[in-house]
Amino acid sequence: MVDSVKVISHYGEKDLLERLDAALAAAGLHDRGLTPEALAPLDQFHTRGLAATAELAKAAGIGAASKVLDIGSGLGGPSRYLASTFGCQVHGIDLSPAFVAAARHLAERSGLADRVFYECANALDLPYEAESFDVAWTQHVAMNIADRGRLHGEAARVLKKGGRFAIYDVATGNGDPLHFPVPWSREPSTSFLMAPDAMRAALEAAGFRILEWSDHTAVARDWFIERRKATAGGGSSPLGLHLAMGPDMAIMAANLGRNIAEGRVAILQVIAERSR
Repeated sequence: MVDSVKVISHYGEKDLLERLDAALAAAGLHDRGLTPEALAPLDQFHTRGLAATAELAKAAGIGAASKVLDIGSGLGGPSRYLASTFGCQVHGIDLSPAFVAAARHLAERSGLADRVFYECANALDLPYEAESFDVAWTQHVAMNIADRGRLHGEAARVLKKGGRFAIYDVATGNGDPLHFPVPWSREPSTSFLMAPDAMRAALEAAGFRILEWSDHTAVARDWFIERRKATAGGGSSPLGLHLAMGPDMAIMAANLGRNIAEGRVAILQVIAERSR
């Protein structure tokens, strides 16, 4: 199950809208400039950022007619990218009230409030009718969820038969313990990584057929190396994940990069089809 209180506390609760608007103003971004590319340093909350979102969308075959459910939508970066790029409709759910409020605010400022919709909800009890969506989507979300069977079962329930589950997630690597804190958890009690084989088995048990299974660990490792070089070069932007996560976000991101480099975790992209 999800320990909702601990997860919400980890992702912050206070003054987020004010900090977002102040940072956007400092970056010289007005409503007309709030493109997915401009907002990416702030709202693409996963390894490799916007590039990973674009790759997952292409692999999932998303188009204008797709109705997408973003499970664990965060600040709404991926959902706004999908709506802006493909013209599709996206519903996002997240445990954090602060993140949901921020996602709605950024959708309005970006002119996408008629195509993206957000609400506070639990991934293990989705507030939608069966067979409501063409695509279910998660990026770096399941690491906070111990009950993967129920997560995958809920995704299967709300997908139409033949619908696709697009996943970009962190899995266990060589079995060595993680360096904490990491972006999804400051300590082990809310971190629930699965081994790749166990993850595949859980998806298949929920009625999914694997269409694509790609290991993106090496490209993720190189991405973190390039990020460290860029940071060492000096200069900073008012936009960044620290706005939502606090000043220790740099430590959490560095630990994720270290865990990847040392083989403690793997980064996977998976496309699964609801087969029954």
